[in-house]
Amino acid sequence: MNKIVEKEFFSENVAKIVIESPDIAIIRKAGHFVIIRIDEKGERIPLTIADGDKEKGTITVVVQKVGVTSAKLLAMNEGEEILDIVGPLGHATHIEKKGTVLCAGGGVGVAPLMPIVKALKKAGNKVITVLAGRTKELIILEDEMRNYSDELIVMTDDGSYGKKGLVTAGMEEVIQREKVNMAVLIGPAIMMKFGSLTTKKYNIPTVVSLNTIMVDGTGMCGACRVSVGGKTKFVCVDGPEFDAFQVDWSQMMMRMGAYKMQEHEAYEKYLRTVETVA
Repeated sequence: MNKIVEKEFFSENVAKIVIESPDIAIIRKAGHFVIIRIDEKGERIPLTIADGDKEKGTITVVVQKVGVTSAKLLAMNEGEEILDIVGPLGHATHIEKKGTVLCAGGGVGVAPLMPIVKALKKAGNKVITVLAGRTKELIILEDEMRNYSDELIVMTDDGSYGKKGLVTAGMEEVIQREKVNMAVLIGPAIMMKFGSLTTKKYNIPTVVSLNTIMVDGTGMCGACRVSVGGKTKFVCVDGPEFDAFQVDWSQMMMRMGAYKMQEHEAYEKYLRTVETVA
């Protein structure tokens, strides 16, 4: 169980991984995530479900190498098994017909955005999607998103692909030419913060999916707590999606950086171990 059946690298540090998980595949919906543990001594990390196939009994996640566990996961091969997968967790995205919906994804945030775009389009919305990355190599799932969107705009910081500029420039382009009824933003915290500041100027209701530190995924550890509308919320059980205008972005980003030093030290130790074995 939990066998890796397919792995495809988008770039050196980002890959799509398809995993056997029939029970989760049957009931997962857009917005859901899982928590995985590679082995008995491994940490637990949250990964949003980017896609699923009920018939094949598989779920798809997109992984970016940022630390020890993600590096180990990317090093696993097809046919190997992941020890634990818990899910689906969190609240599924509330999908309804709103009119024109602007969806913006940055980096690997495009992966959790994809099932939402697909569901919004199926519900009868006009979906305009903006994909953003620092360079062309960091733009993922473009073809899939183009298939599910009425219009797709690609932005790169360096202008190596699509249009040059930040995700907010692409969003403004859409907002200034037509009425947008709702926005969905998923990506790095800083991207979601400034994306939501953009939509707030135009009073466009905006939803974000938060990617905080998590441990157990049940609300017991408190590691994922955030302040939303002045109240403490737990991303794993109250989210992961929230009203973007109510999120305390400064507090969230401060908490996300709490273990940067330890994460760096653990990753350096892991690299030395890998080099020694090699």
